[in-house]
Amino acid sequence: MKDFLIGVGGWRRAGVAVLFGVVAALSLPPVNFWPALFVAVPIVIILLQGIARRDFRSSFLLGWSFGFGYFLLAFHWIGFAFLVDKKDYLWMMPFAVGGLAAAMAVYWGLAFVCAGLSGFKRLPLVMVLAGTLGVAELLRGALFTGFPWAAPGLASDGMGAVSQTASLWGMPGLTVLILLWAGSWPTVFDRRASRMQRLLAAVVLVSLAASWGWGSWRLREAVAANVEGVNIRIVQPNISQDDKWRDENVRQIFDQLLEMSGRPAPPGKIPNLIIWPESAVPFLIDESAGGKSEVAALLGLNRILITGALRREKSSNGVADDDRVFNSVLGFDGEGQVVARYDKWRLVPGGEFLPFEWLLKPLGFRKVVTVPGSFTAGRGPQTLDVAGLPPVGFLVCYEAIFPDHLVDEKRRPSWLVNVTNDGWFGNSTGPYQHVAQARLRAIEQGLPMVRAANTGISAVIDPYGRFVAALPVGKEGFIDAELPRELPPTFFATHGQNSLILMIFMVCLGGIALHKASVGGV
Repeated sequence: MKDFLIGVGGWRRAGVAVLFGVVAALSLPPVNFWPALFVAVPIVIILLQGIARRDFRSSFLLGWSFGFGYFLLAFHWIGFAFLVDKKDYLWMMPFAVGGLAAAMAVYWGLAFVCAGLSGFKRLPLVMVLAGTLGVAELLRGALFTGFPWAAPGLASDGMGAVSQTASLWGMPGLTVLILLWAGSWPTVFDRRASRMQRLLAAVVLVSLAASWGWGSWRLREAVAANVEGVNIRIVQPNISQDDKWRDENVRQIFDQLLEMSGRPAPPGKIPNLIIWPESAVPFLIDESAGGKSEVAALLGLNRILITGALRREKSSNGVADDDRVFNSVLGFDGEGQVVARYDKWRLVPGGEFLPFEWLLKPLGFRKVVTVPGSFTAGRGPQTLDVAGLPPVGFLVCYEAIFPDHLVDEKRRPSWLVNVTNDGWFGNSTGPYQHVAQARLRAIEQGLPMVRAANTGISAVIDPYGRFVAALPVGKEGFIDAELPRELPPTFFATHGQNSLILMIFMVCLGGIALHKASVGGV
């Protein structure tokens, strides 16, 4: 089998790579079949070994094809957004999904070129490829606004206690480790590999078991603790995207949110904090005297509402500017006054702004969210004070997929609120992958995450990434829960991407040293 794969060339090699890229994506939520990576990664490494050292074109095509198959399945949920208004947007679906997968696969193609240039075989090649793909994923999450969705490290969501190592290395580090684990095991049984390579491959697999053991110990030692006096109600109205922005539904949607927020709570759990999802109400609530009055009537004394909302910037003379629209989180007190405000700063390309607008707009492309012009980006991560609550950091929608620059570096919050509207994506894989990434953010930072989603998955997540309470996709309801207490800053929260850079350097250096030792006959 191995000799056959090494001999496969041209477009047949690319076709095999696409197929096993799709297989690799089965490791992601909600399927969570992480063993798929342990099949796909060794196959593509064998294919890479069959390419001449300086055949850059073939190496790039192999990596790009593997990435394209992976991202095509991983991103297919994006296509659901174009079904909301089929008449105007359906034609854009293949360009958006296929084009995004093709663009993200370029990073993997370049990683394969760098790894192939080494000329290494077997375990040294596995180590170098894990390192170069780690760099590729680092760049994918940073360049051109960044889009780190579906990194291989997300497969840890299905690997039980292994996910706890995100507190050390973050999702980017888990990407390197999982690729290393997935690619190393065949070397243990490869009689043509050197004794040192087989021994080191066994050590790599032992590190997987050690990671699972350490994570299990961390969870066993975890002591559940809540913040005294903070009772939360998360409202999940489950309003379809088809209905949300119809003018005739404005009153009904607002009434539903108010009614669900005011329902009786269990004894001792009367909420002093109510949280609504992203852009919960289909009007500018901070500009509506009537809307603020009704919010005040709901809250009464000593209660706070946090809601996702669209808002407009006002000029010095108090006139609203339609060209400066923000996707925001607003906090209201019992008098209906805005007491906290956060503006989303990581905007969704193609959703909240149109990249390369000068080129794409004349061709008929438009962003999916229809506001005049594009949204305006906020200032960045902020820790805000809201009366009666611990210091809080806000994340709007897909800001929760970024492991870097997640919180205010000058002042660490005690908890995180993620408001989102995954109603665009129905009951696809999107909402499940989104909440899985939110869980990893909680583990990475050692901070509880409170998540309000229009159609689900709403949840309270403790700082170990465990669900305290959750509502499934497509269900109307609310969660009443206490706020979990934060942990001290984790290793990853303290060192961030520096730990990843060190890991990549050590893995690549180890691959080079092992190759030299193997060539020397050890």
